[in-house]
Amino acid sequence: MRHGNQNRKFGRPRDQRKALMRGLAISLIIEGKIKTSTAKAKELSAFAERLVTYGKEGTLAARRRAASVLGEPEADTIKKLFEEIAPSYKERNGGYTRVIKMGRTLAGRDESVIEYV
Repeated sequence: MRHGNQNRKFGRPRDQRKALMRGLAISLIIEGKIKTSTAKAKELSAFAERLVTYGKEGTLAARRRAASVLGEPEADTIKKLFEEIAPSYKERNGGYTRVIKMGRTLAGRDESVIEYV
């Protein structure tokens, strides 16, 4: 039974889902706004907001935790998260991302844009 298990699976094994979320999160941090499917955007929203919360803590332990969650990305990615993105949400308690639905593509998938508010 799947009681309490609310994660989307995307038809992938666990390690591939983890890699997908890491890659999307790194792209979102670097670019600030990305276009993807609606399901991926909704799942990424919670993942990215957790990272911003780590950034608001600002401690060395939080930096290491964020680096671990992102799979040891390049130093400038963590630096941007902790020094540019997180401080701008100092007064905000959650809701750091916005998912805007773009509609269906010709291939039939729902596309969305996810961005930082």
